[in-house]
Amino acid sequence: MLYRPLGKTGVDLSILGFGCMRLPVIDNKQEKIDYPKAADLLHYAIDHGVNYVDTAYFYHAAVFGQRGESEVFVGDALSGGWREKVHLATKLPLFYLNKREQMDQFLDEQLTRLKTDYLDFYLMHGLNGEMWDKMRDLGVREFLDKVRAEGTIKFPAFSFHGKADDFIRICDEYDWAFAQIQYNYMDIDFQAGYRGLKYAADKGIGVVVMEPLKGGKLARNLPAEMNAVFNSASEKKTPAEWALRYVWNEPGVSSLLSGMNSMEQVVENIRSAEEGIAASLSDKELLMFDSLRTATRSRIKADCTACRYCMPCSSGVDIPSVLAALNSASVWNDPNPWLTGYSRIEGKASKCTTCGACEAVCPQGLPIPALMKEAVSVFKE
Repeated sequence: MLYRPLGKTGVDLSILGFGCMRLPVIDNKQEKIDYPKAADLLHYAIDHGVNYVDTAYFYHAAVFGQRGESEVFVGDALSGGWREKVHLATKLPLFYLNKREQMDQFLDEQLTRLKTDYLDFYLMHGLNGEMWDKMRDLGVREFLDKVRAEGTIKFPAFSFHGKADDFIRICDEYDWAFAQIQYNYMDIDFQAGYRGLKYAADKGIGVVVMEPLKGGKLARNLPAEMNAVFNSASEKKTPAEWALRYVWNEPGVSSLLSGMNSMEQVVENIRSAEEGIAASLSDKELLMFDSLRTATRSRIKADCTACRYCMPCSSGVDIPSVLAALNSASVWNDPNPWLTGYSRIEGKASKCTTCGACEAVCPQGLPIPALMKEAVSVFKE
């Protein structure tokens, strides 16, 4: 296993972290974690050098947004001496918070669920610009200062799903240990993207990457156009191995999280991590990733450049974000609102009144009202 510094914390993380959002389950029910199988995977990973374990209040819930079972599993699985071998992270469920005192209540509950008296890392879960403003005004910075001083948490951090400008602003408004962002070779301009990654790293903030395989889409059932690119590569690796290598190639990345739910995945990812050296990909290999991005262009529904000439929409539609989600659904043949980002868009396509003002100013000449109708049809809202 290879290790990298986590920003300015003095902590060295394994470049592969164990994400506890996609653990093996029984009867395909998210709230029914297969404890023996999941524990075997986690313990094998720790025995082979993984020292970072990530969970959250919502993970493995029967219904998304409710209290899940992942934290309880992790608390059990790390009992008996395993806890001392890892850096443990969980997340404050911001979606529920409307009062400052709720922050203490949730942290106390999470410590109990995890069977520990401290957390190595405590993340603000799913920040964007609007949520950060709300949490800041509720006193989250003062809360983090207090629990750090008490020793209940060692380092504060945040996970992010929003716009790059807001990511940069959040980085500047508190002393964060690290930021957790979605990043992979297809999402270099998505949300915080490479711009945010580089900004955080240059500022001394660690960067932990989530969705390096884009929810598994970069590991299996790839479009034929992408498989053709991989088949032409001189060095033969699985698509998952290439995807992980791409993220590890970036020196600003401290670690990446993989939600592993089979021993085959754990073994393969640990083997890949042995080669995860920063700046180790050749120019030819880096060009392959350009070819992979280009290979999907024929599947794109709307060749939107996000110039935002169409904004603001008088009806409140976030046109560029809707088009990006529609493109994602088309490229991967999967309209999952969460994975495409559509569920996090406030100005959904259903707000469109087909006034046509956007189409008149679009430099690309896109039939935007028709595309909004298609988005409603695809995402059902």
